[in-house]
Amino acid sequence: MNIAVPNEGTDLSPYLPDEHGLFFIYHFTAEGVRTKDPAEARWTWRSYQITDMRARKEIGAEQALPAAVREAFLSPSHGCHIDFEDDFLYGDLPDLRHDFAEARGLTHFRFAFNETMLIGARKQPLESVDKIRKLVESGTRKFRSPAELIEAVMGQSLDGMSGELGKMGDTLDGIEDRIVCDAWHSERQALVDARRQLVIIHRQMATLSNLFRHLDHSHRDDLPDPINDMATRLSHRAHTLHHDGEQLQARTRLLQDELMTKLTEQSNQLLYILSVMTAVLLPMTIISGLFGMNVGGLPLVDTPMGFWVVTAISVVIAGIIYMIVRRLGRV
Repeated sequence: MNIAVPNEGTDLSPYLPDEHGLFFIYHFTAEGVRTKDPAEARWTWRSYQITDMRARKEIGAEQALPAAVREAFLSPSHGCHIDFEDDFLYGDLPDLRHDFAEARGLTHFRFAFNETMLIGARKQPLESVDKIRKLVESGTRKFRSPAELIEAVMGQSLDGMSGELGKMGDTLDGIEDRIVCDAWHSERQALVDARRQLVIIHRQMATLSNLFRHLDHSHRDDLPDPINDMATRLSHRAHTLHHDGEQLQARTRLLQDELMTKLTEQSNQLLYILSVMTAVLLPMTIISGLFGMNVGGLPLVDTPMGFWVVTAISVVIAGIIYMIVRRLGRV
């Protein structure tokens, strides 16, 4: 390790970076137990704030990282990726923002590791990384290698996304119940929001499945067996969530179609009512227009009951038209 980083005993915060842009540094023995003595450590985990220029300077000066890994680590984010270079597995994978962040949703964490070191970085607080950090702090779980820790982080991330899919399933259940019970008038926006979230998670799961499949196809002979096994397990889980997301998306499309059918029925009903009203009022409009002309020869002008006679004729004609329209509507 070619850069000067503080020992684990230094007062570091998991939420505020220090003068190196570093959140924390943990040392692990060969048995996976955390130790505060770097001399006893078999491997080390460091976590940085990737947007901190001090952290970027430290990572850029880390000669243990191959040049291609440093370049990928410090480059602008262009979505998820994973690759293997000179015994280092590195990439940019999705995770959920922590629940105390400004907005709940997906973001990314970067990592690079070999057998003796793991470097992680993120822009915002990440739920999965923080859960694994707490397990390390409490000594609840042992990590004998960086690959085990990355698999645990990705496992937590996939569990979080599975939980989000479960919540969306419950949301769709509620929307479906209200649509069936004809209480659907305020459900359009809720369905749009649910579909938008599903699209984001489903796209990430599809990307993860493709990434691990690409890793296996491109570096099958280069990957160590533990990393190969890790990639296979994560790929299987991502593929399962991808399938679950497809099912939920199919449900949203069906619900959207049913909602559009309800809206079409309501529009047709309103158009039918307007058509009936137009047909019923048309004779009355014609009669009132005729008797409203100020010309000579209008009938019933000198008759005391003329107004009521014309009104009765209009109502009778309107009633006849209404019955005809109703009869035509039933055919």
